[in-house]
Amino acid sequence: MFDILSYGFMRRAALASVLGGASCGIVGVWVIMLGIPFVGVAMAHAAFAGALLGLLIGVDPVLSGFLFCLLSASLIGPVADRGDFEPNLSTGIIFSIVLGLAFLFMGLIEGPKAEAMRYIWGSILTVRQTDINLLALTAAAIGSFLLIFFKEILAVLYDRRTARAAGVPDKAIFYLILFLCGATVTLNLNTVGGILIFSLVISPPAAAYQLTYSLKKMHLISAAFGVISCLLGLGFSYAFNLPSGAMIIIISGLIFIISLVFSPKRRKVYVRT
Repeated sequence: MFDILSYGFMRRAALASVLGGASCGIVGVWVIMLGIPFVGVAMAHAAFAGALLGLLIGVDPVLSGFLFCLLSASLIGPVADRGDFEPNLSTGIIFSIVLGLAFLFMGLIEGPKAEAMRYIWGSILTVRQTDINLLALTAAAIGSFLLIFFKEILAVLYDRRTARAAGVPDKAIFYLILFLCGATVTLNLNTVGGILIFSLVISPPAAAYQLTYSLKKMHLISAAFGVISCLLGLGFSYAFNLPSGAMIIIISGLIFIISLVFSPKRRKVYVRT
């Protein structure tokens, strides 16, 4: 069963599954609890647009996608704060812009677009050691941020105005959350793809939310679900020659459905009614 790990590309894919799945699971908790699930969609398309720009001008697509996504993430918070409206609205504005740029860059790329399509669908079996290093760095940054600023994050997730009144630097925490979400989405373009990555950010925490009332446990469960989704998706992809990104998302969706069916919260509501 474990013979497949004798191949270097499978070991890299498995490691990317663990790092990427855990990272998506954790940042997904923040996205869900802040009520801005659309940010995953916007970041995914921003990263995709940046990757296409890199292909167009001859720059490393991962680097250009990373910078483009972080630029978009850095604009969502300030635009919302300056416009005095909900982050979902500023996210929609950024999303419409990057979507237009993605179509523009795709149209400007001459010749075969196979490389561009790779960033749409993803292929976890083709991740490089450089990708692993970046995923590990991002996962370490996310873990450190969570451990050091857990109380501040909890306050911001509960209510930004209340957190601000209590002396918590809510803007810095909120912007860092968006920044780390953008970094996570970008670096997982190769694993899941720009079209599907937002699902890996949403489904694991949504499933974890069904199983616990504790935010600490929700982070752990969501990270575990993200890893399980990636590893099982990778296994099915390799065994049956199926698209890896699609299988990862299907598994994460099934985990959510199972969690919803067996949710203690659902049973509690049923008893009350």
